[in-house]
Amino acid sequence: MDWQRYIREFETHLRLERNLADNSVQAYLRDVGHLRRHLEPLGIEPQDVTAAHIQSFLKELNDSGIAVTTQCRIISGLRTFFRMLVVEDVLRENPAELVDMPSRPQHLPDVLTDDDVSSIQATFDLSMPGPARNYVIIEVLYGCGLRVSELVGLRLSNIYVEEEMLQVIGKGNKERWVPINAHALRLVQDYILTIRSQITPQPGEERYLFLNLRGHHLTRVAVFQMVKEAVARAGIHKNVSPHSLRHSFATELVQNGADLRAVQEMLGHESLSTTQIYTHLSHQYLRDTIATYHPHYKIN
Repeated sequence: MDWQRYIREFETHLRLERNLADNSVQAYLRDVGHLRRHLEPLGIEPQDVTAAHIQSFLKELNDSGIAVTTQCRIISGLRTFFRMLVVEDVLRENPAELVDMPSRPQHLPDVLTDDDVSSIQATFDLSMPGPARNYVIIEVLYGCGLRVSELVGLRLSNIYVEEEMLQVIGKGNKERWVPINAHALRLVQDYILTIRSQITPQPGEERYLFLNLRGHHLTRVAVFQMVKEAVARAGIHKNVSPHSLRHSFATELVQNGADLRAVQEMLGHESLSTTQIYTHLSHQYLRDTIATYHPHYKIN
């Protein structure tokens, strides 16, 4: 019964103390549930778990063909669970902290150039309300580096015109402020005045910025599909999703010398190590940098 009790306490901890969204809470609970199914038949309760038990569990995940990225996420969830038990004096040390994370393969999303983004936007018929709205969405994703979930959750009240800022609610319901450039802001304002104003929002949808023609706020799936179709029409042969626009936003900033801490804040990353993926720049960019600044590259 200890598993059940501590998992219930863990859920309360995640919801009340960490203020996580429901999807995040459920993901953490699933992670702990995987370990429970591995250890409970062996008579091992949470207070008895050691690093060796977790190592055995990790081997089972690996043998089952579970992706390394998923294994890392599960171990991260377990560290949070056992950290709570340490705080509550159930355990003296966190056994999950003693287990090394599996090595993550580095799969960087394809980067879109400015020309790529312009080509995508050129596929939209601006005389039609839906495509005109989508043109603005591409501009906001690329110009502000938002997650697609953050974009579809934007409210009219999140737009601060004088300050040229967006108030964004990110993962774990954490609020951050993101600059929006004057061009993107003007497009948003034009969309509100000429397109959104002609749509009757459904009850409860009145506050959302981006609506479909039936008056419902857009879903993540709808934005994914829209981007995929626009990329195909533009003839761009890259693996592109809305996240590619966020990745391209960050890569442009880092390549042009932006401070990594500032990029971290704009992206809403908790850890700087997450932002550092954007320092893995193209080989050509690195070669060009050395060729420009190293004196021996000028010797024929």
